Amino acid sequence: MRSGSGSRRHLITIITHEDPIGRGPSNYMIHADLSDRQDGWREQLWTRQLAPDRFEVVCLPFFTYGICHRDVVTIDSNHLVAIVLEKSGHRTLRVALLVGHPDRDRLYELLHGSVVEADLPHEWLQGTYLAVDLPPGTDPTALVKILEAPAQAGALHWEIDS
Repeated sequence: MRSGSGSRRHLITIITHEDPIGRGPSNYMIHADLSDRQDGWREQLWTRQLAPDRFEVVCLPFFTYGICHRDVVTIDSNHLVAIVLEKSGHRTLRVALLVGHPDRDRLYELLHGSVVEADLPHEWLQGTYLAVDLPPGTDPTALVKILEAPAQAGALHWEIDS
């Protein structure tokens, strides 16, 4: 997709969600600006429109910091997130598997099985990035224990955002 004004045009890369946890018939897609980390990058966020100027996030942001599942946001005239109005209390556990690491496939299976067994909503992006919803009161200790050794071995990176 190309975007710009006048004769100066720049490439915009949009990171999309393959299977958002809150997909529904009345979803409204907005974008979060990621250009502070990579010029021209945006993340597409699935939302549910609550009012003309209020949207509840119904996906798990992979790269957008400070916004979690069920947070309420406003947008600007370009449909970019402007302000987080209400925090939901949810947190997001993010994991990035190192492409090319010999344990990558085994780690994918281990992590996928662990979040399914824990009955935690989650999304995968290209089999490499995992976002896990941590609703209020969820203790992530068991998942963190699974992540510690592979992280120390350089097989993955992880973080928890609120």
